[in-house]
Amino acid sequence: MNVYDGQRIAAMLTARGYESTEQVADADIIILNTCAVRAKATDKVFSALGRIRAEKKPDALFGIVGCVARESGADAFRRVPELNFVLGPQSYHKLPAILENPETKLLNIDLGGLEKFDELPQMEKSPVIAYIPIQEGCNHCCTYCIVPYTRGRELSRPFNDVMRDTEHAANTGAVEICFLGQNVNGYKYTDADGTVYRLSDLIAATAKLDAVKRIRFTSSYPTEMTDDLIDMFRTEPKLLPFLNLPIQSGSPDVLTRMNRPYSLNLYIDIVDKLKHARPDIQISSDFIVGFPGETDADFEQTMKIAQRVKYINSYSFKYSPRPHTAAALMPNQIPESVKSARLAKLDAYLNELQRDFNLSCVGKTMPCLYEGPDKTGRHLVYRTPYMQPCIVDAKSDNAPIMAEIEITDANKASLRGKLK
Repeated sequence: MNVYDGQRIAAMLTARGYESTEQVADADIIILNTCAVRAKATDKVFSALGRIRAEKKPDALFGIVGCVARESGADAFRRVPELNFVLGPQSYHKLPAILENPETKLLNIDLGGLEKFDELPQMEKSPVIAYIPIQEGCNHCCTYCIVPYTRGRELSRPFNDVMRDTEHAANTGAVEICFLGQNVNGYKYTDADGTVYRLSDLIAATAKLDAVKRIRFTSSYPTEMTDDLIDMFRTEPKLLPFLNLPIQSGSPDVLTRMNRPYSLNLYIDIVDKLKHARPDIQISSDFIVGFPGETDADFEQTMKIAQRVKYINSYSFKYSPRPHTAAALMPNQIPESVKSARLAKLDAYLNELQRDFNLSCVGKTMPCLYEGPDKTGRHLVYRTPYMQPCIVDAKSDNAPIMAEIEITDANKASLRGKLK
């Protein structure tokens, strides 16, 4: 979501005559686009702000946008008096006001609607992978999550608006479309005629665009994985055989305290349905360890669900108390040393699963999407249908955007391959 917002903000500034620079000291305006999902992310924001104010030109405008802006509000000006603007995640389109009145301080952290999608300009050229938000906010209110506070209640964008952005991306260079939402598979829009559109309808319409070769979506909520969406994995070959389906914990007691009202049986049933619909599908997940009250037995249940599903790629984190969340006030907060030990154990196993899957790909040929040269400039980086980076020894001159690549080697982090 932040990648998308950053691209649209950059497009707005470019339309006003600005050019990007990598050097803080050269910039006339500096915008830090922020995430508040974990405390560490917020801490990094204010650490970065300290470095920026020391490096920037005296008259350069600078400020923060996004979830940390919403979380901190006016307190951000107290902590960093030099800030010119603090704009929440639904207020990016207010930036022209600070450009036109640079002497003012601009604070706007209101939870509006979907106005920013109409106000911010389209990019003239789309990246190969286009991120298309289809909703804002979330109604699930997990007790650990700050999203309902920073981004508000769930709002689905009009179907035609989403398809307008998708078609524009396809017409200007996008090959892969990734639909975004805090609860992306909960997308539901009813038009003036009473027609109801779901995520499956967006996928079906997007698949008809010739320029689009790959479709995916993130991030999913288990109970929103409806049969019509599961069936898309069976019927639509452009939909990648890969899904992030966060479970967070394998303990029913912890899931209850997290306010994630699904059973492990339901979750496993969804995974089985997905595998029946698309036998080659692979699942990734998100995990939180050390949630308040989590016992050793609770944690072992998390290990067991990882062993049961065999996730090929996962994101795991220590529980981080966030303001405005119920979990931050819960008793039996877990000591950092315990959280760290549990995370290390879970990560070690998840890394083993990822390495095993990567090794199982050796000898296979996969259709892959070109992302660009690697950091050395000596190799090409492609992305497999399972979102693994694949390093190819070839020159970037005339590199095909889509290519059949034979996987020749693998480790935990990446694959190596050769163009067929």
